[in-house]
Amino acid sequence: MAEAPARKTPQAHEAQVVRTERITPHMVRLVLGGEGLDAFDASEFTDHYIKVLFPPEGVSYPEPFDMARIREELPREQWPVTRTYTVRSWDPALRELVVDFVVHGTEGLAGPWAAGARPGDTMRFLGPGGGYAPDPAADWHLLAGDESALPAIAAAVEAMPAGAVVHAFVEVSGPDEEQKIAAPDGVGVRWLHRGARPAGEALTEAVQALDFPAGEVSAFVHGEAGCVKELRRHLRLDRGIPRERLSISGYWRLGQDDETWRAAKREWNAQVEAEQEQAG
Repeated sequence: MAEAPARKTPQAHEAQVVRTERITPHMVRLVLGGEGLDAFDASEFTDHYIKVLFPPEGVSYPEPFDMARIREELPREQWPVTRTYTVRSWDPALRELVVDFVVHGTEGLAGPWAAGARPGDTMRFLGPGGGYAPDPAADWHLLAGDESALPAIAAAVEAMPAGAVVHAFVEVSGPDEEQKIAAPDGVGVRWLHRGARPAGEALTEAVQALDFPAGEVSAFVHGEAGCVKELRRHLRLDRGIPRERLSISGYWRLGQDDETWRAAKREWNAQVEAEQEQAG
């Protein structure tokens, strides 16, 4: 039996903070630039993502930074901690990368770092990955998610062709978290205010209540895992949408930190898919 190919380490990039902006009470935008982005490109998909690298406290790495060497030579507890963030926008002419961070005070790792970032600070990251962009051949588009999916949904809305039929739903905590999106004429976002309700409840209800247009849909549904599970069941079984028309995944899970959720996510997705195949 042939040996499996060695795991390829995604390319590491280094960028400097050019400017920062608090775009809502709980969302901070970083604009990044610098020569370290010369080999970077995120022009193909609207859900391009990067994995931001945070060294454990007290750990430093030799220059030039080499992720493959770190994994080979250092114990796992000294590897950088990663956090996944969607590329909000990429300007290849200016070579500027925009990333939005959800911030809840001192909670978490990446949010507090972004809130305290200043021009000139360095950010290292791996990527980009990605796999979704609005299908120009689709009859209509469904976009649904919470704050974690908002950058990708906003990028998808801005990339829609003129005349596209789009139903876009974004659940946020309240009206202060709504953002301005440069949508084409006739395309808008329906903002759902969570308030004190459980995460994903308002989003699930809105999608289930939607009067689906005729024709083939291109759907992007991401956010809290419990909400995504319910919507995947609804879209696949109740609405009969084939798997290939859906980009759908849990970006996070209530009650779990990022490492715990990433470790369980692949198995969880497979289990959910198997359950829905049996139900169908």
